[in-house]
Amino acid sequence: MFKAKDVMTREVITVSPETEVTEIARLLLEKRFNGVPVVKPNGDLVGVICQSDLIAEQKKLPLPSVFTILDAFIPMYPPSKIAKEIQKIAAMKASEAMTGKPVTVGPEAGIDEIASIMVNKSIYTIPVLEGGKLVGVIGKEDILRTLLSSSKQG
Repeated sequence: MFKAKDVMTREVITVSPETEVTEIARLLLEKRFNGVPVVKPNGDLVGVICQSDLIAEQKKLPLPSVFTILDAFIPMYPPSKIAKEIQKIAAMKASEAMTGKPVTVGPEAGIDEIASIMVNKSIYTIPVLEGGKLVGVIGKEDILRTLLSSSKQG
């Protein structure tokens, strides 16, 4: 069975937390990536920024839904969620639009585990860490390539 180290992209293109979202959008389109890791200058992974994060900037802010009980207004969304939506819509740089604390895997993670993460959590760019350092990245295309490799071997 394939493992992360067998299919990951080792020459990872990353952005810094200060990279402007317009530059990231251009990079994702030119390279045909779904997302890229966001790393500090010392190499520490701080997040992942994906097409969906950038698309979130273009959506309208939903009006908070409320319901009333005994003449009290109770919001349907927690205020922190609304604040996070506003931050993504107004984002100008990676640190403001990225998904922090990304789901990661190690080099020995099986393709079945990675595919489950992608399907169950709707995450399609997964950094590969070894000893806390970024050593690769796996995208959905990498998983699809294993299907082709498997069919050629069979």
